[in-house]
Amino acid sequence: MDLYDGRLYWSTTGTREFHLTPREPASRYDAVVVGGGMSGALTAYTLAAEGLKVAVLDKGAMACGSSLANTGLIQYSNDVMLHQLMQQIGKTKAVQFYHLCVKAIDRLEQVSRSLEEPVDFIRRSSLYFASVEQDVDLLIKEYKALSGNGFKVDYLEAEELAKQYPFRKPAALLTYGDAELNPYRFIRAILTYLDSKGVHFFEHTEVTALENQPDHIAVHTPNGLFIAENAIVATGYCSPPGLEESGIDLNCSYAIATQPVDGLDSVWKDRVLIWETRRPYFYLRTTADGRIVAGGLDEDKPTFPHSKQLIAQRAEALRREVESLFPMLKVEAEYAWAAVFGESRDNLPFIGKHPQRERLYYLLGYGGNGTVYSTLGSEIIRDQILGIANANAELVSMARLGHTAADPAGTK
Repeated sequence: MDLYDGRLYWSTTGTREFHLTPREPASRYDAVVVGGGMSGALTAYTLAAEGLKVAVLDKGAMACGSSLANTGLIQYSNDVMLHQLMQQIGKTKAVQFYHLCVKAIDRLEQVSRSLEEPVDFIRRSSLYFASVEQDVDLLIKEYKALSGNGFKVDYLEAEELAKQYPFRKPAALLTYGDAELNPYRFIRAILTYLDSKGVHFFEHTEVTALENQPDHIAVHTPNGLFIAENAIVATGYCSPPGLEESGIDLNCSYAIATQPVDGLDSVWKDRVLIWETRRPYFYLRTTADGRIVAGGLDEDKPTFPHSKQLIAQRAEALRREVESLFPMLKVEAEYAWAAVFGESRDNLPFIGKHPQRERLYYLLGYGGNGTVYSTLGSEIIRDQILGIANANAELVSMARLGHTAADPAGTK
């Protein structure tokens, strides 16, 4: 399945040549990670830190799957507001999940600081505005839910918002503790670090079957057999081997990266991450080199048309959205792309052990906070592999997926 089309921005930001050490497969691994994108890189990082012998397999090149289309907004707020999630799964679990996401962003910062290469991790606040007057009540409910459960948040009336930003909206929430990130640099920096620590990487190595044996799991590929104590599937928006999915929706979204923009700091207070209550929502951020990355116009379809004309039309619509908020800025879209993204129907990721098979784990960070979910998920899977109780595992359990093994005999 094609994951994106168009002209991508992040792949142009590599700071150096990227090479991983060619290696022969070991006779046995503690863990084989399937997928070399954000989820796979963070999982390998977390497991290797425990001294496990790890291999990472990708059917293409490392860091070149759906992560290339990631717009790099790192936020703890879910696409479903906290007060809505409370109604969905209960107050205790909803608040627990939101706090877990806050801690995951702190962990992302720790990981970024451990790397030798710049990854453009920058702490930002988030501005979440009411798209229309009717949505003000939603923001008031969300403000009460966040402030009443330990999250730092400010409520901005229309007049106060207009004093701080060059646009008028009915109201907004300002939340704290989020971040922005260059996902491509981040993944490559992790892989480079892990390569130096002896983690094995195998590109262009597609997993065709995952076969349970009494004392290991056999990972079949056209390039040979990998024997592992555990296998972790972290394949982004590609179909995860070993599952028949239900409860997952694949959609299409669009994004742009502008040319560097002069005068951002004078009109864009604190360069906050910006998004809105409308669904599908429009969102935007800045980059370390002064560009604006904006996205939205989501479409309810699992693929996108390979049409330069359509991508150009969507890019122009996004550019106009940016200028509607910042009319004094000269904005030109230099990069524009369409991409597939996945959402779960309960708006939470699927993470953890396969409920019917031993030694097989999944990290499927479906939703608007995929990088955050990848971070918290890598720690949940680490604990499950090491036999450590994790109080958060039930929140994102694979049992919610309603799947079965693709082959009941356990050969796939």
